[in-house]
Amino acid sequence: MSKILILGGDGYLGWPTTMYFSALGHEVHTLDNFSKRKIEFESGITPLVHVRTLNQRVNIWNKNQDNKIKYYSCDLLNHRLIYDILEEVKPETIIHYAEQPSAPYSMMGREACFFTQQNNVMGNLNLLFAMKKNCPDAHLVKLGTMGEYGTPNIDIEEGWIEIEHNGRKDRVLYPKKPGSFYHLSKVHDSHNIEFCCRNWGLRSTDLNQGFVYGLDTKETELDEKLNTSFHYDHIFGTVLNRFVTQAALNESLTIYGKGNQKRGALDIRDTLQCVEIASNNPPKKGEFEVYNQYTEIFSINEIADRVLQAASEMNLNISKKNIPNPRNEMEDHYYNPKNENLKNLGLKEYKLDNEFVKNLISKVTTHKDEVDKNIIYPDVKWSK
Repeated sequence: MSKILILGGDGYLGWPTTMYFSALGHEVHTLDNFSKRKIEFESGITPLVHVRTLNQRVNIWNKNQDNKIKYYSCDLLNHRLIYDILEEVKPETIIHYAEQPSAPYSMMGREACFFTQQNNVMGNLNLLFAMKKNCPDAHLVKLGTMGEYGTPNIDIEEGWIEIEHNGRKDRVLYPKKPGSFYHLSKVHDSHNIEFCCRNWGLRSTDLNQGFVYGLDTKETELDEKLNTSFHYDHIFGTVLNRFVTQAALNESLTIYGKGNQKRGALDIRDTLQCVEIASNNPPKKGEFEVYNQYTEIFSINEIADRVLQAASEMNLNISKKNIPNPRNEMEDHYYNPKNENLKNLGLKEYKLDNEFVKNLISKVTTHKDEVDKNIIYPDVKWSK
């Protein structure tokens, strides 16, 4: 068992991860600056089901579990505080989710872009300097995104690529072409982390993750008060969540543009598996590993068709409709990313099947009276 510090423990993935590692018997510490809740409040957005505060959820967990979680209110932009926490905890593994997670939000305008870049990039830099000072042997497991790569017309390798140019060969970080200021902030993070590994002897695993779906994990099902967030809105909601919510409302599924855009995806339970696998397989000091973290690839149309099939079996008569794409992205493109590293280390994948989609529609249906239709449809345009 080891000391694990989870950054962003209040979030959709951070909270289930915090419980997951505590249930495994690790000494778990977690922190958050609650900026996502502030963005939700300012944008008039709430998750479908009420999510209790991190303080409340930790207290509920600690009352019913022998292995207690310790939490902190901390902003990574406060470098003195993160220095103090790392000096106190001396974590062996740091799992870093603590970043503004929305591409649409980052594209809302100058202020949202500036906050995203400052919060994500500068907070990550503060963490790296704090690690250098107080726990240089710790393993940083950083949540990146497949969106860093964009949609290049060549195969997407796992972080690194061997190139030959003018008769010479080298191994370099895979070239990135992100599609939003959010994804661009993740690219900056990756380069900064690799630099610090190479120059300071830190060690890190960068998990370039596809979009995550699902609501339940073994730990969230212990008590409804331990639930994590389900977002269906145009700022934080993933495409599957939006489609499932529209199906529950018996409304047409809105496809951005042609719907041929392809993306990697994975179940929330696979995220927990992947983070555990990465934590258990740290690189050597000075090394920067990259894993592409997804289990399946879907086009937007394929996801919509999955939801339509499940809805049909539930006697919901809905269709899909194309709307103007608010994003500046290629809709017809080559997409062949690699994801062998996690599989080779033992990942046992969950697949997006019909029963899962029907179950998710049913769960949303029980709360459909609480859905705010005004926040489903896109209100942020990439270019104006």
